[in-house]
Amino acid sequence: MSPVSDPVPGSSTAFGPLAFQLVLLRRMADYQPVLVEEALRELGTDRTAMREANRRWQAIIRSPRQRGAGTRYRSVLGPPESTGERRVGELAFEASLWPVPLWPDLRFEVLAAPGGAVWNEWLVRAPGTPGPEPRAVADLRPWSCTVDEVARAFAPVRPMEGTAPGRWQLAFGGRGDGPGDERGGEYVADFTWGLLQQVTRR
Repeated sequence: MSPVSDPVPGSSTAFGPLAFQLVLLRRMADYQPVLVEEALRELGTDRTAMREANRRWQAIIRSPRQRGAGTRYRSVLGPPESTGERRVGELAFEASLWPVPLWPDLRFEVLAAPGGAVWNEWLVRAPGTPGPEPRAVADLRPWSCTVDEVARAFAPVRPMEGTAPGRWQLAFGGRGDGPGDERGGEYVADFTWGLLQQVTRR
């Protein structure tokens, strides 16, 4: 376990990086309960703590004293590992990245517009870290890819509205699983906090 941690969440403990990871896992549990259980064991905690962390996170984001999402993440995760400009079309955003010990090759990215309003918040591949190169639907395993990685590998894709906050979907055409396999059809990839959870055929 990385030293970036905090006590198991509870009413009398600080809300820090460990509790934030439990918040990420809470939404993923709807798709991948087995992987989430393994992650909880790795973190040395359980589902009760995960539910409590999520309850406290909801209270934080709904608090009338909240000064903005950018400030919220800094208060919970500390100073970002790195910051830089990210352009999306004609718009320029400040991209802040934080390490996530459960996924050492990923970073939690927050894109903030001038003035501090948060435009997007999700998991991305860490800069300089090689990501997967899926060539077929069978390569898309849970927790293996980010939204950007699936979008590049299976372009063109069609973004779809997720079923809840923190969730995204991409629709794309399938490809074969190997030489001579021309499997087609349309698939939908579900993501939670930017990380692939499942792929289903439509």
